[in-house]
Parts: sequence; structure tokens; C-alpha cells
Amino acid sequence: MAALKKTSRRSMLSAGILAYRKGARGLEVLLVHPGGPFWRKKDNGAWSIPKGEIDGADAPEQVARREFAEELGRSASIGPLRALGEVRQRGGKRVIAFAGEGHFDPAALTSNTFDIEWPPRSGRRQNFPEVDRAEWFNIEFARTKMLSGQVELLDRLLAVAVESAGK
Repeated sequence: MAALKKTSRRSMLSAGILAYRKGARGLEVLLVHPGGPFWRKKDNGAWSIPKGEIDGADAPEQVARREFAEELGRSASIGPLRALGEVRQRGGKRVIAFAGEGHFDPAALTSNTFDIEWPPRSGRRQNFPEVDRAEWFNIEFARTKMLSGQVELLDRLLAVAVESAGK
């Protein structure tokens, strides 16, 4: 009898928030660096917006707000959100994104954690933060830090900012 192959039930759809603020260096965005051993030595092209998987009938904006709080901690605040649309990441995951003016001190980061077997096939389970760092970046520097599939969100944010300034 053939062994059953385990398949991942991870959702291929997430929702997240691109928080922004108007700082001394102009428009800045808040990005997070994923926690865990796989990402430890990766920097450029590894950062993301705070986001999480959409399960079942969850409303994308609710998921985005929930994940923003879970990945950053209670001190993170976000104002009204504007839809930025959907992007597709390299692995096929779709991300529904929102933008909102945010207030967060990266030193106050208190992320949820996850548990995995580490090192692989060792039988030992270890706990890691979902997010190990958060930082405000100006738009151009953020382009070098973000996952390539999410960079388009920066252009969408800039378009929204220009549209808002014209009103």
C-alpha cells in the first residue's frame, strides 16, 4: 500500500497592511522581517508587510488588522485603511493589501510565536517569533528590502498619496 503524502493546508491567500507615516525623510513605510531560522541571515528581498492567511469566510480587512496586531503587538496602531488591491508573490501566494497611516515604535515589537522542529529531523521543537524585526524605511530603500512580489504595493501607495494630496 502506498504511503499517503502529507500535503500542506496553508492558504494561498493572505491579507496585510502597508503602514505609512510622513517622517523627516518623507514618506516612510513599516516593514517586518520574518522570524525563524530560515530567514535569520536573509535581509534584502526578505522583508514584508505585516500579513496573515485568510481562512474561510474571513473579511480581508479584518484579517489584515488582526495580523497587524499579532505580528507587531498591542502598541501598534493603524488609522482608516484604503485598499491597495492584490499582488501575487513568487510562490503563488496572493496578498490582498491595505494602506493606512500608522504609529509604531519598532523597539516595542512583541510578535506572536510559532513552533517548528529545528534543526530538521532532530526531533526537537523550538519556538520562534513570527516577526523578529520591524523598521520604518523610506520608499526607495524599502524597494531593496521587500519581497519582490510586494514591491508593487509601494507604487500603489505613492499613487494613493498623490491622489490624496491633490484633493
